[in-house]
Amino acid sequence: MMGQEQELSDVVDTEDLVDVVDDLDDDAVDDDAVDDEDADDENDGDEDEDEEEDLNSLEEEGEIAADYIEGLLDIADLDGDIDMDVEGDRAVVSVVGATLDELVGDEGEVLDALQELTRLAVHRKTGVRARLMLDVGGFRARRRTELAELGKSIAAEVSRTGEPKKLRAMSPFERKIIHDAVALAGLRSESEGEEPDRRVVVFPVG
Repeated sequence: MMGQEQELSDVVDTEDLVDVVDDLDDDAVDDDAVDDEDADDENDGDEDEDEEEDLNSLEEEGEIAADYIEGLLDIADLDGDIDMDVEGDRAVVSVVGATLDELVGDEGEVLDALQELTRLAVHRKTGVRARLMLDVGGFRARRRTELAELGKSIAAEVSRTGEPKKLRAMSPFERKIIHDAVALAGLRSESEGEEPDRRVVVFPVG
């Protein structure tokens, strides 16, 4: 921890952080696309051994990511507790603290950029593309609930009108939640466009 407190803006330019998302778009993995590919790629052989290896790899990713974020918090003299977990096929690193708005941004844009930087740090250590999720102050958890409700509402609207509905541009994390909510409602949705303007379109049945 540094002896003299520094603002986050003195350590990392938040505009540069947001630009990182655009810079890494060509290398980033679209979460909604990955889940579709994973569903088609299931294998039956040596499942228990593979699952244990996968779990170990995800735990390693989480540890590397936690170290990276802890270093950032130390440099910026920000307080925060770091929790690590594994959800499905991805590591999840959560930072909980009372003064972490600087790490989120108004619409989560800084958090998205930090997540990409953290994934890059993991990739440099492991040589494997990381799909870990970074959450700060419970932002993504709250956003997940909001988007699930939005997806449910949009599905109801499309069912009522019989017309497709195109949503605003969203991040892969946000699109995945919308896709899941729409599917649960029995409708079909697709992602269209290129990052950062990629968005979900919800279609009526038939």
